[in-house]
Amino acid sequence: MGVSGDTSAGGVRRIDWALDGDVRVLVVALGANDGLRGLSVDELEANLGRIIDRAREGDVTVLLCGMEAPPNLGHVYASRFRGAYRALSRRRGVIFIPFLLDGVAGVPNLNQADGIHPNAEGARRIAGLLWARLEPVLTSMASR
Repeated sequence: MGVSGDTSAGGVRRIDWALDGDVRVLVVALGANDGLRGLSVDELEANLGRIIDRAREGDVTVLLCGMEAPPNLGHVYASRFRGAYRALSRRRGVIFIPFLLDGVAGVPNLNQADGIHPNAEGARRIAGLLWARLEPVLTSMASR
């Protein structure tokens, strides 16, 4: 249900639509555009919290994927940005991947010419990272 270029606020607006139907697991991979635009970390955290809370109202398992802020926004912003994901994962008790683009971000041969968006090989690596956390959840659900 992601929308290219959208922020966590857009995710809040779409959450009811995203949860329509028989949804058992929600992967929340939002915030990269918040960071690229230097948007408020407090708003990012509040938006992600709303999404998680809404999903959990419907007994949906949530996997939260952390993002990193670009270094040009400074150490303080980057630290607060990273910390928002960690804090949410602890407070809400959700499954957490600290950085969804780990091993892909900043690697030229794994990204498109814009240097930001993963290419096909980068996407495969991200899928592998995500699958490592998602597969046990789905296996557990299937055995119930």
